[in-house]
Amino acid sequence: MSYLVSEVIDNYHDLMDNKSDQRVKDWFLMSSPLPTLLMCLTYAYGVKVIGPKLMENRKPFNLRKTIIFYNLFQVLFSTWLFYESCVTGWLSHYSFTCQPVDYTNNPAALRMARGCWWYYFSKFTEFMDTIFFVLRKKNSHISTLHVIHHGVMPMSVWFGVKFTPGGHSTFFGFLNTFVHIIMYTYYFFAALGPQYQKYLWWKKYLTALQMIQFVLVMVHAFQLLFIDCDYPRAFVWWIGLHAVMFYFLFSDFYKKTYRRDREGKKIKIEETSNGTSNGIAKYSNGLGKTIGICFPV
Repeated sequence: MSYLVSEVIDNYHDLMDNKSDQRVKDWFLMSSPLPTLLMCLTYAYGVKVIGPKLMENRKPFNLRKTIIFYNLFQVLFSTWLFYESCVTGWLSHYSFTCQPVDYTNNPAALRMARGCWWYYFSKFTEFMDTIFFVLRKKNSHISTLHVIHHGVMPMSVWFGVKFTPGGHSTFFGFLNTFVHIIMYTYYFFAALGPQYQKYLWWKKYLTALQMIQFVLVMVHAFQLLFIDCDYPRAFVWWIGLHAVMFYFLFSDFYKKTYRRDREGKKIKIEETSNGTSNGIAKYSNGLGKTIGICFPV
């Protein structure tokens, strides 16, 4: 038994010390996956258990101005990340069919690696989406889907930065940052107040855009199973299966949310025709619960 444990430990250190990208080994949080794992678990337990318990007998915080500035920051941050992914690869010299990782100290390769680290870091800033829900006592928004994808993404991206900070799998970040520009722009205007609601008719298309994103990532990743490319096969499966998982989670969310909206509209029409207002109130309450629920991934 002790031999088996020793073998596992030796293989772990060999993987982390010798088979990872040596350029990033001394970067912040890159020496071991344990700090990232601990933060992800703390986040999940905090927003599902500790946070709601602490807020149970307190009034919800009024965070309107904070949320406005936070969303504006995320728009600007996502725009910068998207720009970096464009100029260092995807709209310059990267191939959409096969792009190996450049592990040299070439300035462009190092810039891409740094961009990957900042994309990893951005996944922690997105924890604030859920923390705001907790502080505002919007516990109905803290769904299993919401917590899973926010809690999983930093750990998932950590492995990408540790082993493949560049190349084929960064296509996910390239698409994801573009989606975030649009999504946090929506959040920004939604936080400005009811007078902007008329400009937010495209709410449900955000979830559709996210699902399109996952389909593109699946196709882009799994194509390497059929062509010869100098890129780690393990990360083809890692990225591709993440996209599959999130596609089905978001698809289920989309169906449930907008089926409920359609049913609410039907109730509204039926109740209005009967001369009552209960149906309108019910639909309005249901709509209020779904405004802005498009999860960053």
